[in-house]
Amino acid sequence: MTAISVATSAYIVAALLFVLSLAGLSKHETARKGVYYGISGMTLALVATVILVIDASNYYDDWVGFGLLLLAMVIGGSIGLWRAAKVEMTGMPELIALLHSFVGLAAVLVGWNGYLEHHALPGALEDIHNAEVFIGVFIGAVTFTGSIVAYLKLSAKINSAPLMLPGKNFINVGALVVFVLLTIWFVITPNIWLLILVTIVALALGWHLVASIGGGDMPVVVSMLNSYSGWAAAASGFLLNNDLLIITGALVGSSGAYLSYIMCKAMNRSFISVIAGGFGIAAPSSDDTDYGEHREINADGVAAMLSDAKSVIITPGYGMAVAQAQYPVADLTKKLREKGVEVRFGIHPVAGRLPGHMNVLLAEAKVPYDIVLEMDEINDDFASTDVVLVIGANDTVNPAASEDPTSPIAGMPVLHVWEAANVIVFKRSMAAGYAGVQNPLFFRENSQMLFGDAKDRVDDILRALD
Repeated sequence: MTAISVATSAYIVAALLFVLSLAGLSKHETARKGVYYGISGMTLALVATVILVIDASNYYDDWVGFGLLLLAMVIGGSIGLWRAAKVEMTGMPELIALLHSFVGLAAVLVGWNGYLEHHALPGALEDIHNAEVFIGVFIGAVTFTGSIVAYLKLSAKINSAPLMLPGKNFINVGALVVFVLLTIWFVITPNIWLLILVTIVALALGWHLVASIGGGDMPVVVSMLNSYSGWAAAASGFLLNNDLLIITGALVGSSGAYLSYIMCKAMNRSFISVIAGGFGIAAPSSDDTDYGEHREINADGVAAMLSDAKSVIITPGYGMAVAQAQYPVADLTKKLREKGVEVRFGIHPVAGRLPGHMNVLLAEAKVPYDIVLEMDEINDDFASTDVVLVIGANDTVNPAASEDPTSPIAGMPVLHVWEAANVIVFKRSMAAGYAGVQNPLFFRENSQMLFGDAKDRVDDILRALD
């Protein structure tokens, strides 16, 4: 049995493990098992790669490649462990976006290497190779700069508002047309200056695509970039003749695209518009509507209201993640259930900055899975609910989405919290949400504001309930 056959077999097993990983991650109950499958698959893939490099080093009597591989694995693994141990859940979206940029950059480097260092191929195979190089570099460069911009927006290092350049739609379409023409040209007459040109065009397009998307759509952008990074990895797999990269890249690319599609449906966004950098979306106008005065409540008042309630629904958002309030929220849930109060959670598909963000936080705090319900499962129950606690959510509970056709988020499915008898909104201030849209919920007669850090306020409520 040769090293190549061993590595190929290992790659097949690793690919199956990745498929099992995706299947496991589809349910709360099997998510941990899915993660273990993914770790096992990646470990096996790395071992197989090391075997191939050792075999090549023996064949060519050159161990430089093996040394560089070990060095890369040590550096990459060390950085990965350090960031994974240090990052908080609130910083996870921007970390993921940043990691996507590494995949894109790798695809660019692989593409350039595939052009500069490759054996001559006969006839059509050479044309196919050149097309693979060009497409791989393009996808990788778009992913690289797009991911960096997403990271900067998510980490609030730049403004989250969409960039509205004159003729931005024509810029995006024009860049794609230029790419197609350059690809044909490169296949016919390969020249390094064409590769340089398409790299520059792709870098600029990636930056503009994501910069043109507003902060309210950033959860979709994260999953979209995940898809791009998958296709970039698949393109690298074709160049490297690596079946595992092709399979894994295709899995990531297709699953990321499907997730983006699902999230767009949940937000009433056009899938094509979002992946095309907000194509056809006009800049939101400022809202000067006078909604009246808001009412405030203190922790003691909330505790008294909860004590008299028979049913409570909690709708968390990014503010809960920022405040790290999931643990006292879990304690509050436990205490209310012990008092005979029915407590459930309503989760919007795009709550937070990452798909499943709130679900992960609640699972981390040991909230029972069976009381964590998706929007479609719980929306009809708000009308019969005594108290709704909106903890750090904004755009996902905004009634303007269903009541104001002129709103920038009009048509977006939201949690109908305003239908409950009483709504308590946990917020630091009256500032608009990430989408930059004012929320009429805050001014409703059945709504009251509880200002301050969400973790501190929930702790205050817990003390008042004792």
